[in-house]
This record gives sequence, C-alpha cells and structure tokens, in this order.
Amino acid sequence: MEPASGGDGAALDMRSRLSTGSGPGVGGSGSESKGLACSSVMSSLGDCEFLVQRARELVQQDLWAAKAWLITARSLYPADFNIQYEMYIIERNAERTASAGRLLYDMFVNFPDQPVVWREISVITSALRNDSQDKQTQFLRGLFETLPGRVQCEMLLKATEQCFNTLERAEMLLLLLRRFPETVVQHGVGLGETLLEAENIDEQESPVNCFRKLFVCDVLPLIINNPDVRLPASLLYKYLNKAAEFYINYVTRSTQTENQHQGAQDTPDLMSPSKRSSQKYVIDGLTEKSSQIVDPWERLFKILSVIGMRCEWQMDKGRRNLGDILHRMKDLCRYMNNFDTETHTKYKNQIVYSTMLVFFKNAYQYVSSIQPSLFQGPNTPSQVPLVLLEDVSNVYGDVEIDRNKHIHKKRKLAEGREKTMQSSDDEECSGKGRSRHIVVNKAELVNSVEVLESFKLARDSWELLYSLDFLDKEFTRICLAWKTDTWLWLRIFLTDMIIYQGQYKKAIASLHHLAALQGSHPQQQITGQGTLEHQRALIQLATCHFALGEYRLTCEKILDLMCYMVLPIQDGGKPHEEPSKVKSKFRKGSDLKLLPCTNKAIMPYCLHLMLACFKFGGES
Repeated sequence: MEPASGGDGAALDMRSRLSTGSGPGVGGSGSESKGLACSSVMSSLGDCEFLVQRARELVQQDLWAAKAWLITARSLYPADFNIQYEMYIIERNAERTASAGRLLYDMFVNFPDQPVVWREISVITSALRNDSQDKQTQFLRGLFETLPGRVQCEMLLKATEQCFNTLERAEMLLLLLRRFPETVVQHGVGLGETLLEAENIDEQESPVNCFRKLFVCDVLPLIINNPDVRLPASLLYKYLNKAAEFYINYVTRSTQTENQHQGAQDTPDLMSPSKRSSQKYVIDGLTEKSSQIVDPWERLFKILSVIGMRCEWQMDKGRRNLGDILHRMKDLCRYMNNFDTETHTKYKNQIVYSTMLVFFKNAYQYVSSIQPSLFQGPNTPSQVPLVLLEDVSNVYGDVEIDRNKHIHKKRKLAEGREKTMQSSDDEECSGKGRSRHIVVNKAELVNSVEVLESFKLARDSWELLYSLDFLDKEFTRICLAWKTDTWLWLRIFLTDMIIYQGQYKKAIASLHHLAALQGSHPQQQITGQGTLEHQRALIQLATCHFALGEYRLTCEKILDLMCYMVLPIQDGGKPHEEPSKVKSKFRKGSDLKLLPCTNKAIMPYCLHLMLACFKFGGES
C-alpha cells in the first residue's frame, strides 16, 4: 500500500472517531450531536484541510489538543505545506521563539516557492531593518536569530531578490553585508554602484538624499575597510568625492532646507536654536534614526585616511590636527616637480582632497561661529551674529589732529590717510602678502581664539589650492561639479576673506553675488534671515567703499542701512563705552574688527564712518 493511501485511510478513521467525539486530545464525553454536526461541516473538506480546520477550532479551547492534531496530521502528510504553516502560526502567535524558528527553517528548506513563506520572511526582515523596539518586532528579530547562519545568509539573499524597490533592496542587501562581512567582496561594490545610479535616475536635487546617505555612511565603510575588496585608484577617488560632497552638504544644511522637510509642522517657536537642537533632521525616504549622523566631520576624515592609505599617499602615523595636515601638504607641494606622471597624479589628489577638506571644515567653523543663525535658526540674545569690518575707530581718531596746524598740513595728512586706505586691487596680490590684526571682544565671542584660527587655516588652505596651476584646475573642477557658487555660507566666508586680503573691489563684487544668492532663498525673508543678510551686505559695502576712498558711495550705503535700523534704547546710568584698546603696531588702516551685527553696535560704527568720510572728503 502506498503512503498516500495509508494516510487517506487514517484520515477517514480520524473522521469517524471525530463523529463519536473522540480523537487526538479529545475526551470521550463529547456530545454525539456535536460530533455529527462537526462531521457534516467537514465532510466537504479534503483530508488535509479537515485536519487543519479541526486544529484551528481547538486552538482557543485547548492549545495542546490542537498541536496534537497537527502533529498527527504531519505524520500522515509530511509533504503538506498547510499543516506545517499552521503549526508555525500557532508557535509564532504564542511567541515561542525557538520552536517558531525551527518551523520557519523547515518551511524555508522544504517549501521555498510558497508565496506565504516569503510574505512571512518579508515581515521578519522588515523587523530587522525597523528602528522600533515594540514587543512584536523584538520577537521577530529573536526568531531570525535562532536560524542557522547559513540559512540567515541564504534567506536575506533570496529576500533581496524578491524586492523590486531600489531603496528596500539596498537596505536588505546592506543587512546581509553587515551580518556576513564575507559577502562584501561579492556584493559590496555592486550595491554601491546601484545606489549611485539610482541617485542619478531619480534626479535628486541635493546630494543629501537617501541613496547617497546609504552609500556614503553604510556601504562605503564596508567596502574600503575590507582588505579583500580590490578597487582601482580612480574608483576610490570617485567614492571619496561623493563622500566629501555628501558630508559637507549635510553639515552645512541651512534652516531653510530643514524647513522644507518639516513643512507645515514648523512654528516660529520650533525654529529657535534651543528648540531646533532637539529636532531631528529626516532625509526623505529614510527613518528618523537612519537620518541622524554622529560626528560627520570625523567620519569624513576617517574615509580620507583609509582611502589615502589604499592609494599609497604619504600618510603620517597617528592622529594629526588640521594645521598639521595643511603644513604637510605645503611640504609635499615643494617636491611635486620631482615626481613622474603617475606619482604626480597620486600626490596631486592627496594635496587637493586633504587641503580641500581642511578648507571647508575651517570655513564652516568660522561662519557657524560668526553667524550661527544660518545653521541654527534665527538669532537669540545669546547668539548675536558678527560682521567683519574695517576698524575705523583709529582712523577717525587720527583725524582729530591739533587744530593749530596749518590747513595744508591737514590736507597732506588726509591725502596720506586716503592713500593708506586705498585698495591693493591694482597691485597684484599685495593684499594677500600682509597679515592683518582682527579686533574681537571676547565677551561677544567666547571662543574667539579658535574662530580666528579657523579663519586663518581656511585662508591658508584656499591660497594653497590656488598656488599651483594643477591644484587650481582640479579644485575648480570639483567646485563646479558641487555647485559651490550657490552655497550662501561659503560666499559669506569668501567675502570676509577678500576683505581681509584688502581686495575691496573684489569684495564689492562678492557682496553683490551674496545678495543674489540671498534672493534665491525666499524662505529667509520669512525667518528674518534675509533682513540680517541685507544689513550685513550694506555695512560691508560701506566699509569697502570707504577703504577705496569712495566716500559718497560710503554715505549712500550708510543711509540705506539706516532704513533698517531701530534706535537702541539707552540703558540707565552710565552710557555704554567702547572697551579700551591697546594701540596696534600694524600700519594704519590694517586693522579689522568683528563687530556684533546689532543696532547698538552698528549705529556708532556708521557714525564714525560717516564723520571720517566728511573729514576726508572735505579736506581732499
């Protein structure tokens, strides 16, 4: 007799026993009418369906009796999927991790083509990717952990094949790569290229998107830290470029970008720095947890270090600060002409990327300190923005000469002052060659030493990147691809750097560029950021025109600025006095100051500037 027919005969016997109220786990005291009624209901079912249905009916009444029916059924029909699935459902609903895991393993091995099995696996893999800590999610994760490693790997691979959504497929494959590092060699680079291709196909406007984030933060570290993955230098440089662009844009994302993501949930209160610090930036397509990146600068420089070692750069052992890195790149530049073509290309990339990252980090640190509202929401009294201006306090003081001196001597002094304050734009790079002193009140900028050091390192990095033609060409190519000319924060830094260099005509052009950038961010007008930027531009335009000896234009800008100013309310008691300053040894006109961008500080400065214009304009 064949097993199937034996199973059918046993099932028929089970039906007859059921009609008398007996069977696995059923007492003999059952009602005959109840058994007959149940028998008539099940007479239309097949043998396997009959056994499964009977077990389902007993689950709520007697769980062990239901399991007995299913064990009996499986012994009769070992190749029937429905019986095994019903056993799994009972164990899963009872949250018995080990037994449910064994049954899932059996189904995966014996019934790999059943859609129900893959729906169940999909639920489990979703729990593995989910940030939730609820009881059901934790149970599903535990269930997966009971499976043998080989089965986990195979299950994740096949689950990946079932995904048709690129992002979901990438997250599934990433799960595999993290759990089984040996699979990185086979699937790592392919996943990375898939994500970068998806970014292009999806035409993402910003590099801070779900595809780039998964590639840079999750996939790339697995690839470059695996010694068995062999990559050409060109591909490593491509990946470094993608990582740098992502992290810099992530760190410097403005409140306007974040505003667009949060939409209607924003309120003026939420945009305050104290509130915003607790807000979570969510990248479209990712969960809140997956969107958060801890120590992005640290991560970026780690990638730079690993890729540098793989490309055989001249690396220093141990951790180095940014100043040391820049000094090392300056030394390397001296020997570039001694290298052959291949070595020259290798070290060119080292200098460009190392110096570029030092530049962007220090420029960001400077701008985020003098204008924190650009990244942290509108101003509060504790976060007053600062603006870099010519220090005219000494300039005007020098005009207060002895009234008994002859008029022609006064004229000579004025002419000398005007010549001193003239821009060096007409003299090639003379503004870059001299060091200038920046006056800053520590009460207004607690970390002034660090901020001024960041400003210096950023300037030095910028000058190094443009010191040699091949560095200039490569850095310019990267900036064009990244569209850095649209970065408002970077234009603020560049403007201040040009003012520091004494190239006032270029500074005026940069300020007009800044105004155009501000106009491309209409959201700033809502948050008040636009008004602040306009005031900064006007006062810096005024100081540049003054330095050029263009006193009429200086006065025009000051009068334009007055339209935005509100007279400060005088404090009771003694009037506010400027802190006394030690006379600088620098030549006249060489000092700058970081002045609070407030009515109380700007109005006296404008008054000094205008009086100096009247003196110089009237005596010239």
